Amino acid sequence: MTAPATPPTTTAVPQPPVTVRVFTQRFSSTPRGARLARHLALHQLHSWGVPHGTEVSETAAVLVAELAANAVTHGRVPGRDFELRLALAAGTLTVDVSDTRGERRPPGPGATGFPADPAGDAENGRGLVLVAALADRWSVLDRVPVGKTVRAELDLPR
Repeated sequence: MTAPATPPTTTAVPQPPVTVRVFTQRFSSTPRGARLARHLALHQLHSWGVPHGTEVSETAAVLVAELAANAVTHGRVPGRDFELRLALAAGTLTVDVSDTRGERRPPGPGATGFPADPAGDAENGRGLVLVAALADRWSVLDRVPVGKTVRAELDLPR
């Protein structure tokens, strides 16, 4: 009679828990709604441990402000809101701003002629240039059932 085989022992490597924090809110497609989105984004980041006045907080504030202003200015459909979604996970902050105007898509990263320098005295045209300069990655996505989402991602310091 042979002894039963003992199973090989394995050492489990402890993995740090992955915490995903998500904030989603709809806002009226007005300048006031865009300002409120920026304000609440900063408040939410602070509650997640990204203090006001830090580089990440300030960069996120500009990204939210520019994307929300674009949604209000270029993506507005009367009676429809825009949506802000923040996600903090695995060292990345994702900022999504969605609107219901899918036919007015901005040129995405790498598109021919983007980013275009606006004329020196132009009052607009710099929003996505700022997003491209500040975000580590950004993209324009289809939104189901209708509209588009502009996503900007920031890699967080370790």
